[in-house]
Amino acid sequence: MAVDSLVSDPNLRPLLETSQATLAQTASVLTWLQQQPAVPEQPSLEQKLELSQQQKILNAYLAKLRGQSRRAVFGARATKQETAEARQEVDRLLLQLQNLYYEQRHLMGEIGACEGYDHAYTHLPLHSLDEYLALFPEQAELPEQELMPLRIEHEKQERQKMEQERLELVKIKDALVKENTRKKDELKKMDEKLEAMIDGLDPLKEALQKDLVS
Repeated sequence: MAVDSLVSDPNLRPLLETSQATLAQTASVLTWLQQQPAVPEQPSLEQKLELSQQQKILNAYLAKLRGQSRRAVFGARATKQETAEARQEVDRLLLQLQNLYYEQRHLMGEIGACEGYDHAYTHLPLHSLDEYLALFPEQAELPEQELMPLRIEHEKQERQKMEQERLELVKIKDALVKENTRKKDELKKMDEKLEAMIDGLDPLKEALQKDLVS
């Protein structure tokens, strides 16, 4: 696989290009040296100038390569630091997400417990829904959570009214019982008076009987 296909970072592409150019220049210098005849003790001026020119180009590439390499190292360090910070942020978000999932499961459990709770109001002997809505048809469109308190309040008022009526009836009953007791006492007294009167007539009855016999 070619190196060009492996390096995709735009910050590293110049370094790769400079490396390739430096390698090519090095190969060019080596090829030039190989093409020269056996080097005499004293190279010609032309050979010296050509070699010097090739070395300058190579040194320029090497200097450029060192600078780009240094920048690439610094960039890699910065990228590593950014990556570490990003990983920490991802870890923090994952932990936060796990906490949210835990809270969601807890709340769903609480909601399920509330929905399944055997509320006392479900056992109240309320009027049926149809009977209630027949009394208050304007409440037919209300949701259950708003309708149920109204039904309970209506039932409370009805029971309070019935209790008030019961107390009034108890008062009337007590008054009737007292009146009945009073009349019984009066009748008893009258019975006693009549018995006394009858007992008082017994001597007269006996005298009359004696007179009739004689």
